[in-house]
Amino acid sequence: MEDGAQLADREKYQKIVGKLIYLAHIRPDVSYAVGVVSQFMHQPQVHHMKAVWRIIIHLIGKVGHGVLLKNNGHLKTQIYTDAGWGCEKGDRKSTSGYFTLVGGNLVTWKSKKKNVVALSSAEAEFRRIAQGV
Repeated sequence: MEDGAQLADREKYQKIVGKLIYLAHIRPDVSYAVGVVSQFMHQPQVHHMKAVWRIIIHLIGKVGHGVLLKNNGHLKTQIYTDAGWGCEKGDRKSTSGYFTLVGGNLVTWKSKKKNVVALSSAEAEFRRIAQGV
């Protein structure tokens, strides 16, 4: 939020972001960006709306992309995790995520800003690994 910035049309912003939230369930490539813009639903500013339009332009350029499930001949389970320590400029909270593959197919994913501030990058990583497992 910027002080004195011009406000966007809140109703239009909420409609578009609401549809993007629904779409993010099948498009993990935009789920983090949609999560960020959804934080400003109560009072969107013009630069927030510009970010929403950038997400839409990305989606238009990637029509036909999404989650693909195929038979890879195995059922090996893999979990990948990552965490960014103190990377949020506003409150210094960690952002982290994980995704799970079964048989080489993406089945779960999550990206979230943590509720607490981690004291180190190692702590942020271990918290995410524990949640991924």
